[in-house]
Amino acid sequence: MPASEPIIWQFSLSTVNAIVWAALLLLALWFGLRLRWGRLVALIAFLTFDLVVFGGFVRLTDSGLGCPDWPGCYGQLLPAQAKPQIEQAIVEQGGTHGPVSHGKAWIEMLHRYLASFIGAMIVVMLVRALLAQRRGAAPGAVAANAGWQWPALLLIVVIAQGLFGKWTVTLKLMPIVVTTHLMGGMLLLALLVWFWTRQRQREGDLRAMAVAVPTATRTLLWVAIAVLAAQIFLGGWVSTNYAVTACADFPGCNGSLAPEVNWGEGFAFARALGRNADGSFLSIDALRAIHWAHRLGALVAAIVIAWTAIALGRAHPALARQAWLIVLALIAQIAVGIGAVLLSLPLALATAHNALAALLLSTLVVAACRVSGVREWQPFTVSTNLRKAR
Repeated sequence: MPASEPIIWQFSLSTVNAIVWAALLLLALWFGLRLRWGRLVALIAFLTFDLVVFGGFVRLTDSGLGCPDWPGCYGQLLPAQAKPQIEQAIVEQGGTHGPVSHGKAWIEMLHRYLASFIGAMIVVMLVRALLAQRRGAAPGAVAANAGWQWPALLLIVVIAQGLFGKWTVTLKLMPIVVTTHLMGGMLLLALLVWFWTRQRQREGDLRAMAVAVPTATRTLLWVAIAVLAAQIFLGGWVSTNYAVTACADFPGCNGSLAPEVNWGEGFAFARALGRNADGSFLSIDALRAIHWAHRLGALVAAIVIAWTAIALGRAHPALARQAWLIVLALIAQIAVGIGAVLLSLPLALATAHNALAALLLSTLVVAACRVSGVREWQPFTVSTNLRKAR
């Protein structure tokens, strides 16, 4: 790449590798066109959940710069093709403990392959929805009933997500870019889970049926999603700034419930990894502020989400199972988060913490989708239910 080329526009694949990459994406498109619509939607949602979890694994194993260019690996499609360049980078950094290694290169590229496949599947979804609408699909055709607007929104989000994934690499793991990339993944997952739940409703799945609840309960549910989103951002900010070990005990921070923190330095977003805007190193007080904010946010999120689950369970018996799923995901998330701190962030627990955040978000989104389709509500009683059945 010429030195004068802006780093945000980097495209490192050689012509031959770019053609192979495009051919593989076309093969993915062919595969998606052959899937039944419902299976296509479910597959994309499932793979996006996997992508979010695997993205956390990439970050936690410091593999984000395993291939320091984009979208290739030293201009190649496979890390195996870039073996000489990787070996040279290992020598220059003084060993495999640095950002580049063969294992990290494969981890990073597998993440990119999966993201590319998901993007291709979303293109298939949009094409099929547009064709179904244009042809005036037969009555009951699910793709037509689903409309093209939602797949179009998903495509916009996945394109933006791909750009942030690229800037994560080319801007050298700038914390705000990496955290935004995480939030984009969570947004894409939430949108797909919503779309998948609507699809299940169209297919008559009773476990996804729309349920009327009081306006207060519906509002509380959306507040819980917003609070969880803020908490996920704080968790991402902890991870991208490597602030997990800034507080090594629980419930305090290094033996104190009022640790010394520097909020302004910790939450200055326009800076490089580990540095302040003036180039100086980030202080330990700033790292404590980042970690402590996540702890305080976790307390607020736990209270709001637990309250929401109780309200959902009381609003309608059909939501009792969903409420329990929310509670179980919340309890597991809290336990894993505490364990990650006390055990100094073992990789398995840290990855599980990220996965459970995605799972908790998914359970709340499913609930929100189920209560957003019906507005008329009345207290549920046995006699009311019997009258409706007749």
